[in-house]
Amino acid sequence: MFGWLIVNSFIDLKKFHSLYGFLQNAAEKSGVTLELKKGADLLCELHSGVQAPLPHFVLFWDKDIYLAKQLEARGVRLFNRAEAIEICDNKILTALCLTGVVPLPKTVFAPKTFEGVGYRDKSFLKKAADLLGFPMVIKEAYGSFGQQVYLAATYEEAENIVDGLGSKEFLMQEYVESSHGRDVRVNVVGGKVVSAMLRFNENDFRSNISNGGNMRPITLTKAQKTVAIKACEAIGLDFAGVDILFGENDEPIVCEVNSNPHFESSYICTGVDMSVDIIKHVQESL
Repeated sequence: MFGWLIVNSFIDLKKFHSLYGFLQNAAEKSGVTLELKKGADLLCELHSGVQAPLPHFVLFWDKDIYLAKQLEARGVRLFNRAEAIEICDNKILTALCLTGVVPLPKTVFAPKTFEGVGYRDKSFLKKAADLLGFPMVIKEAYGSFGQQVYLAATYEEAENIVDGLGSKEFLMQEYVESSHGRDVRVNVVGGKVVSAMLRFNENDFRSNISNGGNMRPITLTKAQKTVAIKACEAIGLDFAGVDILFGENDEPIVCEVNSNPHFESSYICTGVDMSVDIIKHVQESL
């Protein structure tokens, strides 16, 4: 079996290369050839009309939806599929897809604006604040590692955050106080939970490890497992990292779903190598 591991052409960070190594090692041990390809290297190949040999599958570890859809149009099976990656990459689309399927924080989407125009009239912000209260979480539609997530304690802080966003798309959510600085990362592959860890941070409302959070293994409740799996099924994911908050009575509330999870921290915490499960799922799916 021959596949491509497609990665972004412009991100050159150690933690990304380490992740690619996990996937290639798991593939090699399973007798699968997994060739690393940068997205930019494929653009001319796909447009040239030359019928170059295509792989049996692609592990698509990029978020270039246009490239993903081109490959799918050529009949290549992507893990994850283009539509699922597109939904996860946009927090607004994620919330739309999961509404009514799993518990979510109360959410309001910012109205559409345009580059060079911005959010001049912020009357919508006042309406959202009346509904959600303060503190209020503001999330850019696109972002990773918690870097584009903000907490506004007052209306004035919310205004300043929105002013700083320019014309970027964003959503506003109620602040789940019972989950301050802690959540659960649940790794799901092929409709099954393969590992989970509790993430916690005493110095930040975000629990991301990359923001200085800590981690430890956790035994999930049946409800947490069910919610994580249902979220992945609703989006159509082969694998994902699902972030779950703690409600007032510890009921699970889905915070985010990651189609390209950075699972090395989970491996360090739990000893479970998610890449092994991903490769096995690919083999069983083809």
